[in-house]
Amino acid sequence: MAEASDKMIVDDNEPATFGQPLSNFLLQLEDYTPTIPDAVTAHFLRSSGCEAKDPRLIRLISIAAQKFISDIANDALQHCKMRSSNSSNSHGGSKGSKGSKDRRYCLTMEDLTPALAEFGITIKKPHYYV
Repeated sequence: MAEASDKMIVDDNEPATFGQPLSNFLLQLEDYTPTIPDAVTAHFLRSSGCEAKDPRLIRLISIAAQKFISDIANDALQHCKMRSSNSSNSHGGSKGSKGSKDRRYCLTMEDLTPALAEFGITIKKPHYYV
């Protein structure tokens, strides 16, 4: 059985360490500007008791938060599309392909609640809204 080496071959002539992809990722991370600003992420990290000294770590957490929010918004959009297609099918009429193509969607709690439930977040309306 061959022994594992700490080197891997990227090209035929150029050996690279296993940490090379991580180094490349960290270099790309410095150039990328996430939607959530680093100052906002740093504020919430400090308020939760975590002091991050490395700006790359803050940027990485910003990107992770952006991905999390994006996944929730995408799931809510899918719930909205399913709900609107079910309601249009139950009313018996279809407006044709143009009506469904130019449709604008609105994010509602009715769509957001099941999307957040998939991620383990429970939301309940206050009693005075019921």
